Amino acid sequence: MVYINQFFSNISNNLRKLYLNSNIYDKKISKEISNDFFYKPSPYLLTSLIKYQKKRFKIDNLSISNLDQNNLDKKEFDKFNSFNWFLSLDLKSEKDTIQSLISKWIQINSKFNSKSWNFDLTAKRIISWLSCHSLTFDKGNENYKLKFNRIIQKQTNHLMNEIDKTKQIENKIIGSAAIILVGLCYKNGKTYLNFGLESLKRISKISLNNSGFPKSRNTKQLIFYLKYFILIREWFKESQNQIPEHVDETIFYLGQAYAFIWQNVNLDLLFNGNTNSNNVDFDNYLKRLGYKFKNDNHDYGGYVILKDKNTLLTMDVGSTPSTKYTQDYQLGALSFEIIRKGRKLISNCGYYNDINKKLNRISKSTASQSTLTIDDHSSGSINRFSLIDRGLKVIKKETIFEKNYWKINAVHDGYIKNYGSLHERQIEFYPEEMKFIGKDKIIKKKKYNYKFDIRFHVEPNIKLMKTQNNKTILIELADEGWKFTCENYDINIDNGLYFGNKNSYIENQNIFITGVTNHQIESINWEISKI
Repeated sequence: MVYINQFFSNISNNLRKLYLNSNIYDKKISKEISNDFFYKPSPYLLTSLIKYQKKRFKIDNLSISNLDQNNLDKKEFDKFNSFNWFLSLDLKSEKDTIQSLISKWIQINSKFNSKSWNFDLTAKRIISWLSCHSLTFDKGNENYKLKFNRIIQKQTNHLMNEIDKTKQIENKIIGSAAIILVGLCYKNGKTYLNFGLESLKRISKISLNNSGFPKSRNTKQLIFYLKYFILIREWFKESQNQIPEHVDETIFYLGQAYAFIWQNVNLDLLFNGNTNSNNVDFDNYLKRLGYKFKNDNHDYGGYVILKDKNTLLTMDVGSTPSTKYTQDYQLGALSFEIIRKGRKLISNCGYYNDINKKLNRISKSTASQSTLTIDDHSSGSINRFSLIDRGLKVIKKETIFEKNYWKINAVHDGYIKNYGSLHERQIEFYPEEMKFIGKDKIIKKKKYNYKFDIRFHVEPNIKLMKTQNNKTILIELADEGWKFTCENYDINIDNGLYFGNKNSYIENQNIFITGVTNHQIESINWEISKI
């Protein structure tokens, strides 16, 4: 049955390719709405999305031969055809040269082709060309302006045709933004504007939960959403159009989630697809535009964060999202991190999101998170499409946050199917004693024994040392010393891989407790205390 479905899917895809490259499709997307480009968006509004090069350069220093795109690898090709590099051009660059380059591009790419008209490339290109109007459009002759307007609207018609067929949510957001911008920039552009807004509204409804957190529970996706919604809002504001209520409402909820997961912490928490980043520039961008977000919750979006001036304890207490939202989800239920004075005492390993599927799967595994594994198996399973096809539910959680006592307690059912067991984790913190007391329980519904491991990862620059009595592991964290103890089970130091920096890895270490379950309820008690 799988092969039959694949056969018909291949036929359908091939027929679609023929249609997209046909004169019929070219005629369909060539319909123009307006040639009056009257709203000129400010390029500085894109600074939250595009990294400017510190050293500005002139178009003369670029290789015009890039138009011969056969000499570019995919990364260079995509970079060139997005035209985001226009925002790093010296404003004194020759407009005639730039507009000549665009004319040449239009000549080569006037009809759809699968490479340069790739959905997200097309959307990014439209946004770049319109935002850099002082270089790409102004002072052009009438013939050039006519060609420019036509290709902008032709590409937009293509986006409208393809937006429901593209699979990635991020690309749908970029496409909606581009369509909306065209609707704002051109007189009589209501068709584009209404279509883009309806598309944006539909995407928000299916991909955000009621609290404004992405259903994927992915922090990077949250920030991506917020950046684009604010960009769209600023376009409406600058063009003196009424800001849609849906845009304002979505920004409010996304902003609350952003305040909770980043602004309240100012450090990346390595859960569910996140890596180390620096959102300080985005914070400054928000400040310049007058955006202020606040969130005083301790439990939000499936995460608990408890903190005071110097100490932060956080845990993933959320259930697995629906399968279609798990592309970057990590199997780290009840994993936790501890931050002391801006440094991580206990960390997760981060996420590897590049073409190396083996490293991607390793970074998704439960063993790469500071939590419990059974029989070297993760708390869920990953299918051949890198999606989680067997997830888990958090069936209980409790949080206490008082001045001298913190507690997080939660239970998940990820091991119930294969091992007939629940995992319960409780972490208590006593601020006056600077002591974390943990208890991991394996609650068995079936009577058989199996091996378990509990890992506590540290960042690559953190030093671990086991004492001679084999009962304690010392942790050196900047100018502080900590010790890890577990009386009734073996503890050791193991090597692992740290993926906290985007698309790279480095060796790190972890403390691990190992044992065999012998009781109906196996309680593993451990402690992390300041020396």
